Amino acid sequence: QVQLVESGGGLVQAGGSLRLSCAVSGRTFSRAAMGWFRQAPGKEREFVATINWSGGLTYYADSVKGRFTISRDNDKNTVYLQMNSLKPEDTAVYYCNIDPPHQAYWGQGTQVTVSS
Repeated sequence: QVQLVESGGGLVQAGGSLRLSCAVSGRTFSRAAMGWFRQAPGKEREFVATINWSGGLTYYADSVKGRFTISRDNDKNTVYLQMNSLKPEDTAVYYCNIDPPHQAYWGQGTQVTVSS
């Protein structure tokens, strides 16, 4: 009953913007915090941002603070990640999951590539 589908990745120049979407299905997520994570080649997957469904509370990794914004649309069961002032260091595959993440929910993610 659980499905997470990421979309919105692509190629963008440094300083540009991109918005990622995560479509969430399943009643189990109605009160679960959701997070964005990313993994660059040769590096471990890292936390990016989290949001609480009920309270709108957000928290960000220091590396993206002030540049990225996590948000939600409850009617569409969708979580977003607005990425501004993108840097080449942001290049990675971006994943969504509940927070803390469930191992079985990791999907294919969406590729974000930032050129200099």
